[in-house]
Amino acid sequence: MTRFLMCSPDYFGIEYEINPWMRLSNQSDPVGARAQWQELHHVLTGSLGAAVELMEPVKGLPDLVFTANAGYVEGDLFVSSAFKHRERQGETPYFDSWFQSHGYRVRKLGPGCIFEGMGDALPLGDTVFAGYRHRSEVCSHGALGEIIRRRVLSLELADPYFYHLDTCFCPLDGSSALYFPGAFDSYANQAVREAVPDLLVVSEASAHRFACNAVVVGQTVVTNTGCDDLKHPLAARGYELRMVDLSEFMKSGGSAKCLTLRLA
Repeated sequence: MTRFLMCSPDYFGIEYEINPWMRLSNQSDPVGARAQWQELHHVLTGSLGAAVELMEPVKGLPDLVFTANAGYVEGDLFVSSAFKHRERQGETPYFDSWFQSHGYRVRKLGPGCIFEGMGDALPLGDTVFAGYRHRSEVCSHGALGEIIRRRVLSLELADPYFYHLDTCFCPLDGSSALYFPGAFDSYANQAVREAVPDLLVVSEASAHRFACNAVVVGQTVVTNTGCDDLKHPLAARGYELRMVDLSEFMKSGGSAKCLTLRLA
């Protein structure tokens, strides 16, 4: 069974600005955010049949809701994140505690290796694709590869609006992925094209609607609304597009993928 970790948005809000999407002048609506989060949870656990584990929200940590950044999960191994910004560093003890209490082996990268979990490290086939520049640092990729004993392919992100890899790249299966070329530098674009046999290029308009920040459950791809141009290309590959309004979380630079951490 597909399993995810989520955290309810009890204390979610725009309390600081650490990416270009976040503006203190553009506050989220708490009632709207809760309704949107509940709809995403309902879609995953309802018709898609996924299991969702929940962790307790913590006052003063508004971005704890974005569980994708907790760390990297593989089997019973959890590689803990080391956040770049002070505003998010307080999340780490809570994530570590949750994984320890649920029987995971918790590992940390070496000192100074900034790493923001499965926001910037996404497995596809035998390779983990890993983004760097805006949030994670490239030194973390070698350290991660040593722990998980897998090839890690480093990709430089060029556009600050796509500050994590999961905002511009989404593996669909072992050989295909959603991908927005404008988020990457020239070398990273070449590396992705060479490494992924089947790339579904996302339009700039849909990329800015967080089309790549998607959750894949079986043959269903769950995205934010406004990504309608993905419907037919996905259908041609055997996938169904399911859209959920996550506009309140876009104000903080997140969408469906950011709100979930895949456990299995």
